Parts: sequence; structure tokens; C-alpha cells
Amino acid sequence: MRNLTPLEARVLGVLVEKQHTVPDTYPLSLNALVAGCNQKTARQPVIEATDAEVLTAVDGLKSLSLAFEGSSSRVVKFEHNAARGLNVPQPAAALLAVLMLRGPQTAAELRLNCERLHRFADIAAVEAALEELAERYPPRVLKLARAPGEREARWAHLLCGEVAQPAAGAAAAHGDAGGSVAAGELAAIKAEQTRLAAEVAELRALVQRLSRELGVD
Repeated sequence: MRNLTPLEARVLGVLVEKQHTVPDTYPLSLNALVAGCNQKTARQPVIEATDAEVLTAVDGLKSLSLAFEGSSSRVVKFEHNAARGLNVPQPAAALLAVLMLRGPQTAAELRLNCERLHRFADIAAVEAALEELAERYPPRVLKLARAPGEREARWAHLLCGEVAQPAAGAAAAHGDAGGSVAAGELAAIKAEQTRLAAEVAELRALVQRLSRELGVD
């Protein structure tokens, strides 16, 4: 299967999400689908897609058997076929949907954000599902290198192709983190030495001035 466009991924994620969060209005009309794509909350990044752009994305998903039109209403409505089309179990489809909608997240964040789509027993269950997706061919997710200041690594989906690693985190993944920390510590030590040297010079000047005023050699 080819890589999805970012908007195709957004549309697919919205269809999966709304099936669980608003089942009474699922399948979705075009208006509801566009509103879901342009939603200001629980979306990263926030976008402003037009009706025509969303329809083009739907056509792309239909060509990949990831979406189709419902036939039970006068208004054209759309449904997803994510689990079968991607050949993944429903819990994995929920994880992918949240990643498509909200961007890279930690396993703990994914468990919380997936709550209404699929309830994972614990974080270990989320990690197990992610590992399974990462080990598939082609892999569906990637564990990103941990960025500076972060306690946990984030996961990203690969449905739109490769993703960029955090710059500093990528260096850490290649064993450069220790060098970066050492360089930072060295700079701090040098700055402290400079400050202390300046303070000593000021004290020496003060002692010399007092000695002259007191006539002490």
C-alpha cells in the first residue's frame, strides 16, 4: 500500500474516532467529516481543510479500500475499513487513529487518549500492541528517540512515510548524548571559573586600595 497523504490520514483517523465517540451520527456526512478534520481540540496539527480537499482524500482512501460510501441514507455518508484495510486488530486500529489525529505520543498518553476507542488494561498492553505494529512488515509505527527533558519516548505512525527523529534525541540514540552532556558541563565549569577569577581580581584591587589608604605594605 502506498503512503497516505496527511489529509488522508486525518480523514481516516476521524472516521475511526467518530465511529466510537458519536455512534448515533456514524457513518459521517461530508459536513461532519470536514468538521471532524478541522476540529480545534484533540488534533495536531490543527488544519482548515475544504470540502473539496476532504472529498479528494476520501477518494484516495476508497482506492486503498480504507473507506467507502454508506448506502442507507439519502445523504452520502462515509465509513472506514481501517482494521481490515491495514490488516491490524481493532485495538491497533484505535492506536493508529489516535496517532493520526494527535501526532506522536507516549504509551501513557495513548492509553488515555484511546480510552473511548478501545480500553487498554494498562500501559504494558499499549506497549505490547505498539511493539507488534513496529515489528510488522511494513512497520506501522516507530518509537522515536527520547527528546531532552522527556522521561518517556514517543511513538509515531508510519502510514504517511518516514518521520523525522528529534534532533537531540537522534544524537542520543547514536550514543552522542554523553558527549553533549559533558560539553555542557565543561562550558558551565569554564563560566564559573571566569566568574570566580573576576571576583578574585575585584577583591585583590580592594585589598590594594585599603592597604594604600592605611599605609600598609
